[in-house]
Amino acid sequence: LHSTERSCLLRELHRFESIAIAQEKLEVPPPTPGQLRHVFFHNALPFVGFGFLDNAIMIAAGTQIEMSIGVVLGISTMAGNLAGYVEALASRLGLSIPDLTPKQADMWQTRLSAHLGKAVGVTIGCILGMFPLLFFGEEEEKLEEKK
Repeated sequence: LHSTERSCLLRELHRFESIAIAQEKLEVPPPTPGQLRHVFFHNALPFVGFGFLDNAIMIAAGTQIEMSIGVVLGISTMAGNLAGYVEALASRLGLSIPDLTPKQADMWQTRLSAHLGKAVGVTIGCILGMFPLLFFGEEEEKLEEKK
């Protein structure tokens, strides 16, 4: 960074630090139900995508992945981490971050809402990701007809 950029960055850091110190002294109200809903959906939507992709990929190609790559590398099919990629995609698509103060973001209500959102999101995603199972029944019926 150039010296002007460094000084601008330092100025902003000091400003942010002074705001954080001022907020520490203030009594912050708990998040509103609307803010908690925003936190819930902000956490749920990426995990719907994660659950869907994870379950669909593992059902459709899990055995092949395990037999080929997993044996060579000594890893299981669950070694991949799709969640980070799905969250990055969700933020690129415009999923906005909830407008909370640092104190509000650390309150138990907010953390509970975030964890519930992740749990509900991954559950819905996994259920939706079971769609490849619809195609496995046809293969079994064809095998039975050949016998």
